[in-house]
Amino acid sequence: MRFVFVGGGTGGHFYPLIAIAESLRAPKQSQPLSVELFYMGPNEYDAAALHTAGIAFVRCPSGKYRRYRSILNLLDTFSVGIGFFVALWKLFMLYPDVVMSKGGYTSVPVVTAAWLLRIPIVMHESDVVPGKANMLARHFATFIAISYPESAQYFLASKTALTGIPMRSDLQTATSPQQYSSLGIDTSLPLILILGGSQGAERVNNLILETLDELLPQFNVIHQTGKNLLEGVKQTALSLIKDETLLARYHPVSFMSAEVLHVAISAAAVVISRAGSTTIHEVAMHGKPLILIPIPEDISHDQRSNAYAFARRGGGTVIEEHNLTDGLLVAEITRIMGDPGLYERMSQAASAFAPTDAAHTISETLLQIGKSHE
Repeated sequence: MRFVFVGGGTGGHFYPLIAIAESLRAPKQSQPLSVELFYMGPNEYDAAALHTAGIAFVRCPSGKYRRYRSILNLLDTFSVGIGFFVALWKLFMLYPDVVMSKGGYTSVPVVTAAWLLRIPIVMHESDVVPGKANMLARHFATFIAISYPESAQYFLASKTALTGIPMRSDLQTATSPQQYSSLGIDTSLPLILILGGSQGAERVNNLILETLDELLPQFNVIHQTGKNLLEGVKQTALSLIKDETLLARYHPVSFMSAEVLHVAISAAAVVISRAGSTTIHEVAMHGKPLILIPIPEDISHDQRSNAYAFARRGGGTVIEEHNLTDGLLVAEITRIMGDPGLYERMSQAASAFAPTDAAHTISETLLQIGKSHE
């Protein structure tokens, strides 16, 4: 049985596909004797993750839509057209049982070609408000998985189910005190974890640097800065913090592997993050209160909706970027950490928010649809 995965551009699109692949590979009664897995896109995104999951890469060009005026939008329209014909030929040669789409600009040529070839399509929507690619794919999909109840209004009820976001198995294993010590933190103090996304968030980084004098006397801080912003953050921190005992409590990193991120979230008391849906679900699965700072709506259409949908369920709070000050952030951390009852309610609400079986549910659906397609 063959499955083609598509969806990329960000880790939030890519890594849930890896989780579904892991589940398809796991032994189960409904499993056929073997599965062949393929990932189609303009690049591999994470070649090591594809290799580990046993997924073959199939190159297919695509174009990217930008939310601002750019000549590149016109040029990328041609790339989408070329990608469609490439996808049509390669899907015809592979002829998979199902195409699993995670959305994003890379999915458009593959999904439209699969529909033309009458290959069943399963799609997953991570955000409250669907992106343009999934708004197109909803017309072609056999089954639609969503992550928030609020998303149901955009899709046909008869083929839509609330599943949550598929999570990799290495984010769901139990952690130990020995793993916490590998983070290099003082375990006698609570940990504040700051996640700015893979590219980092300069505004968030600057704010955290401004709050270190108030945070470090009480907390350890692990600060994921983004790959290109780490050195600047380190230099600024060195100039701001003269007390070496306090400086030892501050741990800026550019990037964390899935394993390290899992340990860091498990060890954290509170997590401060952008409002990417996959990150929200990863942190919520660990039962950690979240302070969310969504990307402004004029830049990202989805993060603000995600943040407030989560906050309404009690697992976190939202600070809009235009309201962001060091005093407000420290006050919010102090409010959560200083009220054990509030902390426990937020922790329980976060845990209840994120299903842990999404990958299994979607993989079973893929197998069922694949068998009917045979």
